Amino acid sequence: MNITEKIRELKVVPVVVIKDIADAEPTLNALCEGGLPVAEITFRTACAADAIKLGCEKFPDMLIGAGTVINAEQCNKAIDCGAKFIVGPGFAAEVAEVCRERGVLYLPGCVTPTEIITAISYGLEIVKFFPCSNYGGLGTLKALSAAFPQMKFMPTGGISEDNVLEYLAFDKIVACGGSWMMKGTPDEIKEKTARAVALVK
Repeated sequence: MNITEKIRELKVVPVVVIKDIADAEPTLNALCEGGLPVAEITFRTACAADAIKLGCEKFPDMLIGAGTVINAEQCNKAIDCGAKFIVGPGFAAEVAEVCRERGVLYLPGCVTPTEIITAISYGLEIVKFFPCSNYGGLGTLKALSAAFPQMKFMPTGGISEDNVLEYLAFDKIVACGGSWMMKGTPDEIKEKTARAVALVK
C-alpha cells in the first residue's frame, strides 16, 4: 500500500506539535493505541526533527510525516529523519522539487485556483486545503473541484468531530487533517483518537 492509499484508508491525519522531545514517545504511542498510527509532526518547534527521527525509530509501522515545511533545507532534514510525507502551509517550489527528486509525497497548502494550477504543473494530485474554515470550507472545496476534477484534497484548519463526516462524505477529499484529538494528557489523546477513529469508520 502506498502512502496516499494509507492516508485515504486512515481518513484523519493528526497535526502534532511536539514542544519537548520527552513528549514525543507518549504522544505518538497514544495515537497508535487510539487506533490512528499516523502523525503530521509540525516543523515549527526546535525539537521537530528529533521527534520525527525518534518516532520513526520507536514506531516503525506508524506513518510519520513532517508538517509546516516551507523550504528545501527543512524538507531534506525531515526526509533524512525518516518523514514519509511532507506537508506545507503553502506551496513552495523548492520543496516540491526536493520531494520529486527524493520520491516523497508532498501535500502543499493551496486555496486559490492559481496555487492549484501550480501544484498540477509539478505533477501533484493531492493538496492540503488550508486554512480550510477561513477560506470557505466545503463550499469552496466543491467549487474548486468543479474547476479541477483531477485534484484531490486534504482539508485542514477548523476540522473537528462536529464536521469531519460532512467533509469526508465529499469524494474529492482523501482525508482530513486536524488537531482536535491532540489536547490533554496521553490518556486523553488516546481516548479522543479512539473516538475519532470510531466516528470516521
